[in-house]
This record gives sequence, C-alpha cells and structure tokens, in this order.
Amino acid sequence: MTLRVGIVGVGSRASIGRWVGGAETDALLLAAADVRPSAAERARELFGDEVSFVTDYRDFAGLSLDAAIVTTPDDAHADVAEFLLRAGIAVYLEKPLAITVADCDRILTAAHESGSKLYIGHNMRHMSVVRTLRDIIGSGAIGEVRAIWCRHFVGNGGDYYFKDWHAERARVGSLLLQKGAHDIDVIHWLAGAYTEQVTGMGDLMVYGDVTSRRDNSDRLMGDWFSHENWPPESQTDLNPIIDVEDISMIQMRLDNGVLASYQQCHFTPDYWRNYTVIGTRGRAENFGDAAGGVVRVWNRRHEYQEHGDLEYPIVGDEEGHGDADQLTMAEFLRFVRDGGMTETSPIAARQAVATGITAAESLRDGSVPKAIDPLPSELQHYFDNHQVRER
Repeated sequence: MTLRVGIVGVGSRASIGRWVGGAETDALLLAAADVRPSAAERARELFGDEVSFVTDYRDFAGLSLDAAIVTTPDDAHADVAEFLLRAGIAVYLEKPLAITVADCDRILTAAHESGSKLYIGHNMRHMSVVRTLRDIIGSGAIGEVRAIWCRHFVGNGGDYYFKDWHAERARVGSLLLQKGAHDIDVIHWLAGAYTEQVTGMGDLMVYGDVTSRRDNSDRLMGDWFSHENWPPESQTDLNPIIDVEDISMIQMRLDNGVLASYQQCHFTPDYWRNYTVIGTRGRAENFGDAAGGVVRVWNRRHEYQEHGDLEYPIVGDEEGHGDADQLTMAEFLRFVRDGGMTETSPIAARQAVATGITAAESLRDGSVPKAIDPLPSELQHYFDNHQVRER
C-alpha cells in the first residue's frame, strides 16, 4: 500500500518533503497546507502540480492521509500536531517538539491517547559525525563516558535566526531551545542519559545593536542569505523584534552522573559543531562535522599529539545534514508502515526541550541552577514500550 502524505508549513524547511516520493519509500506527497495563500506557488515549485494546496491544515482530516510532515514555525507545533494525531494521522514533527514543556506533554499525550504514531525530526541522530562518535563510545575505545562538551559555532546565525520569527522569544522561547535542541539531544544520546539539573549564562551581545530592521514575512531565508553578509554588526534587515540571546552557554548534570556543557555563538565566522567526549580511558573529538572532516581519538598517555591515536573519516552529509534528512524521512515512513523502534525518540525530544527551556530560565534569572521538570510516568511507560530504543 502506498502511503498518502501531506505537509503543513511550506517554508524553508519544507524541502524535506521532497524525500517522500520514490520506490524506496512507497509513499506519495499529496497535499500541502500553509496559512499564507502565497505559499501555493512555493508548494508547486517544491513538489509539483499534482500536490493539492489548502490554507487550513484541518482540511487534512478529510483527505484520507496516512501521515503528515509538520514544518511550521515552532510556536504552532503543539496545536497542529495534536489535531493531526487525534485525527488518526501519523506525524513527522520538526524539532523542537514545542516551545513549552506543557505543550510537549500535550503532544505526547495526544499520541498516547489516540494511538497515532509520532516521530520527531532529530535528524542529527542519522548524521555521520554523531553516529561515528556513538560507535566509538560503543566500542569501548574511550572507556565509560564521564563528560561531554559541545561548542556550536553558528556562523550563519545572523541570516538564519535574526531576520525572522526565530529572533522573538514569543515564537521560539530561546535559541538554546530552537537551535540547541539538536545538540542537547545529541549530548543525551551519546551519554545515555538525560539532564536533571542545568545552569545557564548568555546575552544579546551583537545583533541587538544593529539598527537596520525590516519585516521579512514576505520573504524566506533563501531570499536574503549570503556569506557576504559580514561582519555581523554590518547586517541589514534584521527582524523588528530581537529579544533572544546571540551567545549562550549551559552546564548540565545528567541523571547518570555525566557532566556536560554546551556553548552556542551566532556571530562566529565559521559554521560547524565540535563535540568532545571524555571517557575513563580516552577522549574523542570531531574536526569538521560533514564530509571531509574527521573524528580523532586519544587513548594513550602522551603530550600534545595533533592527530591523536586513532582517526575516523566523516562520510556523507556533504550539504550539512542533507543525507541525514533523507535517512530520517525514510525511518519515519518505515515507522508509519511497520511500527517498531526508531533512532529518534519523542521522550528524548521532550527532554531536550525541557533542558533548553530550563537553561534559558536559568540564564535569565542570574544563572541560578534549576532542575528539569520530570516526564509524566504514563508517557514514559507508553513510549518506552512502543517506540524508544534503549539509551
């Protein structure tokens, strides 16, 4: 049976819908929804004339769809996902799961009570750099994990996050949540545990001082992005409202004792992530996070040694996480068709959001340490038994 699929939200991230078709997935994208009538043309450009367009995602309930991909702005995730799940439609929901813990739990509850399948698009679990690090940990080459550090140089931050709704707390909460949810989820996955306590620190250091502002709701990121938009303080046409931090750092204590840190900066010249995983018998660190980069391991005692004791190439993901997007979509469609376990996890997605939200609360409250709200036990039990692999 060919799966019938729709997509809600025809913005920059909607391009993942192009991975739906093809013999390997045995699925067809049949409908697109966006509140902006002007998005109909973009839907045709992305998906072709055969995909119907509506302005109300609730119309999907009458289209006999098996599944829907949700790529709306973050603040719409909860309402859209809950409606679709309760309508019996499986949901692929772009990360982050939602922008409040209460909305995360509302979505999980809708999946639990309806029995509809929920899949969160944490595509980095399918990225070569992350899977290589996880394989190294699993091999025992660095012993038991005791600390993880992540530095995220968001060199395209001015274009990606400060010219539209991403710059507004009311729409995203914070970039520790919106952007950091990826890395927090990776840290949790590599450590095999979730954060239980967090301390945050951050500021709006650069983009808040830029006076060139414009309402860009008539455009998409591809219309203004350029590597020539440099240096950061010379950016133009930033969002009228900017009240999220452009540099943040958090310290985390995980529930298995692992200590972790995450640093995020949106005004660096380069754009990549660096993970350092320290175990009881060595450490692993990536240099570059796409094809051409490497992961190096140091597991013998010596002075400075640039290339480490072992080196593993990073393969695939030539265009950032394009390969991971394809693998993630294929896993979703397989999950809709056959069920079973998935590499991504609704529980992990909730815990990443809860950590990002709580970290932002800490940094805005004088860096006071804060505990993470626990997941309701009935939701933990449901997803543990229906979808989540062992950590």
